Amino acid sequence: MKFLEYTPLERTNEFLSHLNLGERTIKGYLEPYSCKHTGTDKKLSLSLENEMLDYLGKSSDTDSSSPAEFLLSRSSRKTLIYLVLTLYRLYPDYDFSAVNAHQFFTEESWDSFKQIFDSYMFEASKAWIEENEGISLVETLYKALDEVVKLSECEIYSYDPDSDADPSLEKGAIWSFNFFFYNRKLKRVVSFRFCCFSNLVAEGFLLDDSSYEEDGEIFDDMDM
Repeated sequence: MKFLEYTPLERTNEFLSHLNLGERTIKGYLEPYSCKHTGTDKKLSLSLENEMLDYLGKSSDTDSSSPAEFLLSRSSRKTLIYLVLTLYRLYPDYDFSAVNAHQFFTEESWDSFKQIFDSYMFEASKAWIEENEGISLVETLYKALDEVVKLSECEIYSYDPDSDADPSLEKGAIWSFNFFFYNRKLKRVVSFRFCCFSNLVAEGFLLDDSSYEEDGEIFDDMDM
Protein backbone atom coordinates (compact mmCIF):
# COMPACT_ATOMS: atom_id res chain seq x y z
CA MET A 1 0.00 0.00 0.00
CA LYS A 2 1.57 3.23 -1.14
CA PHE A 3 0.59 6.54 0.44
CA LEU A 4 -0.57 9.03 -2.19
CA GLU A 5 -0.30 12.81 -2.12
CA TYR A 6 -3.54 14.56 -3.05
CA THR A 7 -3.97 18.31 -2.69
CA PRO A 8 -7.82 18.19 -2.52
CA LEU A 9 -7.61 16.44 0.86
CA GLU A 10 -5.13 18.85 2.43
CA ARG A 11 -7.64 21.59 3.25
CA THR A 12 -9.90 19.25 5.20
CA ASN A 13 -6.95 17.55 6.91
CA GLU A 14 -5.55 20.88 8.05
CA PHE A 15 -8.90 21.93 9.51
CA LEU A 16 -9.47 18.63 11.34
CA SER A 17 -5.87 18.10 12.49
CA HIS A 18 -6.62 19.55 15.95
CA LEU A 19 -10.00 21.27 16.19
CA ASN A 20 -10.46 22.65 19.70
CA LEU A 21 -14.13 22.99 20.62
CA GLY A 22 -13.71 24.01 24.25
CA GLU A 23 -14.21 20.93 26.40
CA ARG A 24 -13.53 18.63 23.44
CA THR A 25 -11.05 18.33 20.60
CA ILE A 26 -11.88 16.75 17.27
CA LYS A 27 -9.14 15.06 15.27
CA GLY A 28 -9.63 13.75 11.77
CA TYR A 29 -7.45 12.66 8.90
CA LEU A 30 -7.94 11.47 5.33
CA GLU A 31 -5.26 9.16 3.94
CA PRO A 32 -5.26 7.98 0.31
CA TYR A 33 -3.44 4.77 -0.64
CA SER A 34 -2.72 2.89 -3.82
CA CYS A 35 -3.54 -0.81 -3.49
CA LYS A 36 -0.27 -1.68 -5.20
CA HIS A 37 1.81 -3.82 -2.86
CA THR A 38 5.03 -2.31 -1.53
CA GLY A 39 7.70 -3.52 0.88
CA THR A 40 6.34 -6.23 3.16
CA ASP A 41 2.79 -5.97 1.73
CA LYS A 42 3.18 -9.06 -0.47
CA LYS A 43 4.28 -11.22 2.43
CA LEU A 44 1.54 -9.88 4.69
CA SER A 45 -1.05 -10.22 1.95
CA LEU A 46 -0.12 -13.88 1.43
CA SER A 47 -0.28 -14.48 5.18
CA LEU A 48 -3.77 -12.95 5.37
CA GLU A 49 -4.93 -15.00 2.36
CA ASN A 50 -3.62 -18.20 3.93
CA GLU A 51 -5.33 -17.32 7.22
CA MET A 52 -8.68 -16.98 5.44
CA LEU A 53 -8.25 -20.16 3.39
CA ASP A 54 -7.28 -22.07 6.52
CA TYR A 55 -10.40 -20.76 8.26
CA LEU A 56 -12.54 -21.83 5.29
CA GLY A 57 -10.98 -25.29 5.34
CA LYS A 58 -11.93 -25.76 8.98
CA SER A 59 -15.33 -24.07 8.88
CA SER A 60 -18.62 -25.89 8.38
CA ASP A 61 -20.72 -22.77 8.97
CA THR A 62 -23.21 -22.17 6.13
CA ASP A 63 -24.92 -19.17 7.70
CA SER A 64 -25.04 -16.40 5.05
CA SER A 65 -23.95 -13.86 7.67
CA SER A 66 -20.92 -15.85 8.77
CA PRO A 67 -17.33 -14.94 7.83
CA ALA A 68 -17.06 -18.21 5.90
CA GLU A 69 -19.81 -17.23 3.46
CA PHE A 70 -18.21 -13.86 2.77
CA LEU A 71 -14.69 -15.27 2.44
CA LEU A 72 -15.69 -17.88 -0.16
CA SER A 73 -15.47 -15.18 -2.81
CA ARG A 74 -11.92 -14.46 -3.99
CA SER A 75 -12.97 -10.89 -4.79
CA SER A 76 -14.27 -10.43 -1.24
CA ARG A 77 -11.05 -11.82 0.23
CA LYS A 78 -9.02 -9.44 -1.92
CA THR A 79 -11.08 -6.46 -0.76
CA LEU A 80 -10.70 -7.52 2.86
CA ILE A 81 -6.93 -7.86 2.42
CA TYR A 82 -6.71 -4.29 1.08
CA LEU A 83 -8.77 -3.00 4.01
CA VAL A 84 -6.67 -4.87 6.58
CA LEU A 85 -3.43 -3.70 4.93
CA THR A 86 -4.76 -0.14 5.24
CA LEU A 87 -5.46 -0.76 8.94
CA TYR A 88 -1.84 -1.84 9.35
CA ARG A 89 -0.78 1.47 7.80
CA LEU A 90 -3.02 3.42 10.16
CA TYR A 91 -2.15 1.45 13.29
CA PRO A 92 1.30 -0.15 12.78
CA ASP A 93 1.51 -1.28 16.42
CA TYR A 94 -1.51 -3.57 16.07
CA ASP A 95 -1.73 -7.12 14.77
CA PHE A 96 -4.93 -7.53 12.77
CA SER A 97 -6.50 -10.88 11.94
CA ALA A 98 -8.35 -10.89 8.61
CA VAL A 99 -11.03 -13.31 9.85
CA ASN A 100 -11.64 -11.34 13.02
CA ALA A 101 -11.45 -7.96 11.22
CA HIS A 102 -14.17 -9.06 8.83
CA GLN A 103 -16.63 -9.20 11.71
CA PHE A 104 -16.13 -5.48 12.35
CA PHE A 105 -16.37 -4.22 8.77
CA THR A 106 -19.78 -3.02 7.61
CA GLU A 107 -20.62 -1.96 4.07
CA GLU A 108 -22.09 1.53 4.07
CA SER A 109 -23.66 3.97 1.63
CA TRP A 110 -22.81 7.65 1.30
CA ASP A 111 -26.14 8.44 3.02
CA SER A 112 -25.37 6.22 6.03
CA PHE A 113 -21.88 7.73 6.28
CA LYS A 114 -23.31 11.26 6.04
CA GLN A 115 -25.85 10.52 8.77
CA ILE A 116 -23.07 9.46 11.16
CA PHE A 117 -20.85 12.35 10.12
CA ASP A 118 -23.59 14.96 10.53
CA SER A 119 -24.52 13.60 13.98
CA TYR A 120 -21.04 13.39 15.48
CA MET A 121 -19.36 16.24 13.59
CA PHE A 122 -22.14 18.79 14.05
CA GLU A 123 -19.99 21.23 16.04
CA ALA A 124 -17.03 20.74 13.72
CA SER A 125 -19.29 21.53 10.77
CA LYS A 126 -20.46 24.73 12.46
CA ALA A 127 -16.85 25.76 13.06
CA TRP A 128 -16.06 25.07 9.40
CA ILE A 129 -18.94 27.30 8.23
CA GLU A 130 -17.67 30.11 10.46
CA GLU A 131 -14.24 29.91 8.83
CA ASN A 132 -15.37 29.10 5.30
CA GLU A 133 -18.35 30.90 3.85
CA GLY A 134 -20.61 28.97 1.51
CA ILE A 135 -19.88 25.27 1.05
CA SER A 136 -20.41 22.99 4.05
CA LEU A 137 -17.80 20.65 5.52
CA VAL A 138 -19.53 17.48 4.30
CA GLU A 139 -19.89 18.96 0.79
CA THR A 140 -16.20 19.85 0.78
CA LEU A 141 -15.42 16.32 1.93
CA TYR A 142 -17.61 14.84 -0.82
CA LYS A 143 -15.91 16.87 -3.56
CA ALA A 144 -12.42 16.04 -2.29
CA LEU A 145 -13.16 12.32 -2.03
CA ASP A 146 -14.88 12.29 -5.41
CA GLU A 147 -11.81 13.80 -7.04
CA VAL A 148 -9.56 11.14 -5.53
CA VAL A 149 -11.66 7.95 -5.68
CA LYS A 150 -14.82 8.77 -7.70
CA LEU A 151 -17.48 8.14 -5.06
CA SER A 152 -20.07 6.87 -7.54
CA GLU A 153 -17.75 3.89 -8.18
CA CYS A 154 -16.76 3.35 -4.55
CA GLU A 155 -17.55 0.73 -1.99
CA ILE A 156 -17.74 2.35 1.45
CA TYR A 157 -16.87 0.43 4.60
CA SER A 158 -16.88 1.33 8.28
CA TYR A 159 -14.61 -0.40 10.79
CA ASP A 160 -16.13 -0.61 14.25
CA PRO A 161 -14.28 -3.04 16.53
CA ASP A 162 -15.10 -3.86 20.13
CA SER A 163 -14.18 -0.99 22.44
CA ASP A 164 -11.31 -2.95 24.00
CA ALA A 165 -9.81 -3.46 20.53
CA ASP A 166 -10.22 0.09 19.22
CA PRO A 167 -6.80 1.82 18.94
CA SER A 168 -8.32 5.31 19.24
CA LEU A 169 -10.41 4.49 22.31
CA GLU A 170 -7.34 2.95 23.94
CA LYS A 171 -5.65 6.34 23.54
CA GLY A 172 -8.45 8.05 25.44
CA ALA A 173 -10.94 9.02 22.71
CA ILE A 174 -14.57 9.47 23.74
CA TRP A 175 -15.68 8.15 20.35
CA SER A 176 -14.02 7.27 17.08
CA PHE A 177 -14.91 6.22 13.56
CA ASN A 178 -12.94 4.64 10.72
CA PHE A 179 -14.31 4.72 7.18
CA PHE A 180 -12.79 3.38 3.98
CA PHE A 181 -13.69 4.52 0.46
CA TYR A 182 -12.50 1.80 -1.90
CA ASN A 183 -12.47 2.09 -5.70
CA ARG A 184 -11.93 -1.36 -7.13
CA LYS A 185 -11.25 -0.08 -10.68
CA LEU A 186 -8.70 2.51 -9.63
CA LYS A 187 -7.21 0.15 -7.04
CA ARG A 188 -7.26 2.99 -4.58
CA VAL A 189 -8.59 3.42 -1.05
CA VAL A 190 -9.02 6.50 1.13
CA SER A 191 -9.26 6.01 4.87
CA PHE A 192 -11.04 8.63 6.97
CA ARG A 193 -10.67 8.39 10.72
CA PHE A 194 -12.14 10.98 13.03
CA CYS A 195 -12.40 10.94 16.81
CA CYS A 196 -13.15 13.10 19.81
CA PHE A 197 -11.04 13.64 22.93
CA SER A 198 -11.94 15.31 26.20
CA ASN A 199 -9.80 18.37 26.91
CA LEU A 200 -10.44 17.86 30.61
CA VAL A 201 -8.58 14.57 30.44
CA ALA A 202 -5.90 16.05 28.20
CA GLU A 203 -5.26 18.83 30.71
CA GLY A 204 -4.76 16.32 33.50
CA PHE A 205 -8.05 17.01 35.27
CA LEU A 206 -8.50 13.31 35.96
CA LEU A 207 -4.89 12.82 36.98
CA ASP A 208 -5.22 14.84 40.16
CA ASP A 209 -5.79 12.09 42.72
CA SER A 210 -7.29 14.33 45.37
CA SER A 211 -9.64 15.96 42.89
CA TYR A 212 -10.63 12.55 41.53
CA GLU A 213 -11.49 11.24 45.01
CA GLU A 214 -13.55 14.30 45.85
CA ASP A 215 -15.36 14.56 42.53
CA GLY A 216 -15.32 10.93 41.44
CA GLU A 217 -19.08 10.71 41.62
CA ILE A 218 -19.26 13.02 38.60
CA PHE A 219 -17.99 10.20 36.44
CA ASP A 220 -19.92 7.34 38.02
CA ASP A 221 -22.74 7.48 35.51
CA MET A 222 -20.71 8.37 32.45
CA ASP A 223 -20.66 5.97 29.49
CA MET A 224 -16.93 5.81 28.81
